[in-house]
Amino acid sequence: MQRRHFLFGLAAASAGGFLLRPDDRGAPHDAYFTALNESLKAGGPGRPVLIVDLDRLERNCKRLTQSLNGKQYRVVAKSMPSAGLIAHVMQHTGFTRVMSFHQPFVNLLAKDMPRADILLGKPMPVQAAATFYRRFDTAGSFDPRSQLQWLIDTPDRLAQYQQLARTLGAQVRINVEIDVGLHRGGLTAVEQLPPMLATIAADPRHLSFAGFMGYDAHVGRIPPLIESRDASLAKVLNTYHSYIDCVRANQPAMMNDALVLNGAGSPTFRLHGKDSPLNEVSVGSALVKPADYDLELLADFEPASFIATPVIKAWDGLHLPGAEAVGKVWTVWDRNRQRSFFIYGGSGSASYTSPQGLTDNPEYEGMINASRAVHLEVDDYIFLRPNQSEGVFLQFGDLALVRNGRIEAWWPVFNPGHEVS
Repeated sequence: MQRRHFLFGLAAASAGGFLLRPDDRGAPHDAYFTALNESLKAGGPGRPVLIVDLDRLERNCKRLTQSLNGKQYRVVAKSMPSAGLIAHVMQHTGFTRVMSFHQPFVNLLAKDMPRADILLGKPMPVQAAATFYRRFDTAGSFDPRSQLQWLIDTPDRLAQYQQLARTLGAQVRINVEIDVGLHRGGLTAVEQLPPMLATIAADPRHLSFAGFMGYDAHVGRIPPLIESRDASLAKVLNTYHSYIDCVRANQPAMMNDALVLNGAGSPTFRLHGKDSPLNEVSVGSALVKPADYDLELLADFEPASFIATPVIKAWDGLHLPGAEAVGKVWTVWDRNRQRSFFIYGGSGSASYTSPQGLTDNPEYEGMINASRAVHLEVDDYIFLRPNQSEGVFLQFGDLALVRNGRIEAWWPVFNPGHEVS
């Protein structure tokens, strides 16, 4: 909307539209965020921080483990990219399986969590795998032959990894990615599998078959008029079963209880009951529950992550450059514009959570408005809820871990560019 059109409309509404005045949506911090605000003012770094509530996280871990239907659990590292956070989830779920999506993080996990079983969440260029082995600390107790699964999506990539294993004189575990309907990668037809299995079976010195991974993020996201959630899920299960049946028919010796049959994700793991072929589900975001995961299937999970950012300017009124009179009229018509704030930053890819009633000003970039019911002053904190955890957790430095409204610890996040020497 052009500015003059907006201001003209505002003036017209102010002149005759008081019956249409917006309700006052403002409110001060509740007790929960008041405690966080005071804790950050007393011991925070004076910049935007990413908060993880340990009490809520632990309750979410309990909800997760109670919903596994006898399956194993694998924590998704990209959704909570911190060794401390992953270790905490492991402690409170009882599982040590991790899914990683970045080669340097695989080295870090192998070094810092030698008991972890690591599955790659995406196929890596063979050069990335070579980098892992070149930088792998052989002095540690982590054993890639039994604790690391490389995700393979094509016969060509399998051939590359086989050659790498021969060059290294090592055995690599192969987990085959299958397309169960998302159409983002993996084998697209069961007929592609037998030659790959034959390659693995013919070279046991260098290759071993670890299982399958089939990601089903599309389930429940397709418009119901096109395909229902139940229909999508049925297709996923049938597809997955067909690949398992193919192993039984072509390489029955490969079928064993140690195979990893991985799938699902935060939005879908609760759909996989006892009729599902999966023996393992991957979940990350549900445990910290950013806003994009306010889903029916996760209704009982609690938001456990927030962005906190300091207020650096606060005043009464609405002062628009070159339109001061219009700003005064606007505050009379809309009580939610009676106060103005500027924050340190950190509001991207997130929505205001506390205090209630904060809204961006459409005419003044960076200005936040609220009613007089919002009692923020300079150095107070505004709290936002991230839309996603992936990527966002890496933007704020060390995570602030809180319990009972108080900062208990600071945990470093992974450095995306970090290289293990």
